[in-house]
Amino acid sequence: MRAYASDKRSGDASASECLPRVSVVVPCRNEAAWIDSCLASILVNDYPRESLEVLVVDGMSSDGTADMAAKYAAGHPFIRVLCNPKKTTPAALNLGIAHARGAMIVIMGAHAEYPPDYIRSLVRLLQDSGADVVGGSCVTRPANGSARARAIAIGLSHPLGVGNSRFRIGSSVPLWVDTVPFGCYRREVFERIGLFDEELVRNQDDELNLRVIKRGGRILLSPDVRSYYYARDSVSKLWRMYYQYGYFKPLVARKIGAVLTWRQLVPPVFVAAVLGSGLLAPWHWSAAAAGGVLLLCHQVAVATCAAVVGWKEGWRVGLALMIVIPAIHWSYGLGYLRGTWRFCIRRRSVGKQELRSPISR
Repeated sequence: MRAYASDKRSGDASASECLPRVSVVVPCRNEAAWIDSCLASILVNDYPRESLEVLVVDGMSSDGTADMAAKYAAGHPFIRVLCNPKKTTPAALNLGIAHARGAMIVIMGAHAEYPPDYIRSLVRLLQDSGADVVGGSCVTRPANGSARARAIAIGLSHPLGVGNSRFRIGSSVPLWVDTVPFGCYRREVFERIGLFDEELVRNQDDELNLRVIKRGGRILLSPDVRSYYYARDSVSKLWRMYYQYGYFKPLVARKIGAVLTWRQLVPPVFVAAVLGSGLLAPWHWSAAAAGGVLLLCHQVAVATCAAVVGWKEGWRVGLALMIVIPAIHWSYGLGYLRGTWRFCIRRRSVGKQELRSPISR
């Protein structure tokens, strides 16, 4: 596969004529701290305005997010603000798609920023590659300059923290993958396989992308396209986010009838092995020994990673990373085990309370 260069001639009328109409859907709720920088980065994108619309779908925010988005809409006719009374991300995405008029639909998160050629690069990539969905790497940035925030950003982009998630750890070559963040979709994809599953308040993009693959579609990750995601600034918020990711992952597997990536099984298997050995320890010393060895190996790996990072980024960041990486693994693993019990063993559905629960991003 070749690299796809972006065409920056935004003022060229002949260039805009051959570009399809694009609808950008931005789901958001209580993102007042980030919506301004997100929309500002979309505004400086070089995609022709006559071929672009931006749909900000607000989940009845209580912090002024909708008012901030409305100010952008007042000054730019191609921006519209929609109200999402269901408040969840998949409902926002489906509402945006229902109102979209573009032949291609780009999903953009409000907690991120995008380079000026982002939309154009994805559209060209989708046109040239023959893929059904395309996306790029997601560069994780710290929420602030503290050692803790920097460690969280590093943990979310390090193989020890997130495994072989290519859009997080990056790639030097284009890859066919199982999912991409903030992707560009052909409109017919939704007509062919359906919309986002509104029962999945988490992992809804993973489930839809897996449906694309099961129906014979392809998803392409380009190393030349990047977005910039701002991580949460505390370990407690990180814990809640990854617990939710893990909790809903078994429901995704149940819905599609398969687990398509090994990386999602590593944390729950590790957590289950440690907890299981602890439960069996009173009856046999070997169980306690096995659990101890697992914990020791895990901590050695984390300490080694923290030492390397600390040498480059400072000892405070290294020490914080020794908390961040275990938090990612344990929160995801515990969430996955609970989700397996609820959705796969007991075969329960998502409750109303879970649909109303706050989503941490």
